[in-house]
Amino acid sequence: MTRPTSDPVPEDDQGLEDAWLVRVTDLKQWAYCPRVVYYQYCLPGIRPITFKMEMGIEAQDRVEGLEDRRSLRAYGVSEGVRHFNVSVVSHRLQCTAQVDMVIETELAAGDRQLVIVDFKLSRREPGRNFKLQLACYGMMLAEAWGIPANRGYIYLIPQRRAEEVIFTPRLRRDAETLLAEIRRTVLAQRTPEATSQRQRCVDCEFRRFCNDVF
Repeated sequence: MTRPTSDPVPEDDQGLEDAWLVRVTDLKQWAYCPRVVYYQYCLPGIRPITFKMEMGIEAQDRVEGLEDRRSLRAYGVSEGVRHFNVSVVSHRLQCTAQVDMVIETELAAGDRQLVIVDFKLSRREPGRNFKLQLACYGMMLAEAWGIPANRGYIYLIPQRRAEEVIFTPRLRRDAETLLAEIRRTVLAQRTPEATSQRQRCVDCEFRRFCNDVF
């Protein structure tokens, strides 16, 4: 197995288990097909940037340009400071992420809070996998910044609409459980089951590695 890779990689001798961090975006991809996540870590550098990925990046850049002039009311606050493309690492959760937007604001009592925003190039209602990803961002930022993050928003770019997500204890627990499952699977070099929705396999760039998918 090729050594799993993820930034940052500590320069120490603690072994493979401590040498890499799970990407939080893997939570979404794991729900789509666990094997894609497994192959990305075990066969790094073979996945190309697709047209769909490029379109998503361009759309996100346009949204960021508009955000500076847009009211924060869509995110449930009247004022605050926006932070874009925030890199964050959690050694407790053993994961790394880059968050689209973080709003730092104050409650009526003067206490600060963080509101997490994730931009999505999707017309569908946000699935649980997107909510798990957002909740993980919230836990990471609360840990790193020392400011509570109890809710966030999934901004659907095509619809220009923000969907609120409350970070319930169950959502947080499920996110932690899934992160741990991804780590265990990769470290055990155990190929997970392929997605049951075989139509996803037709154009998958990893299909040639799946001998049981036809």
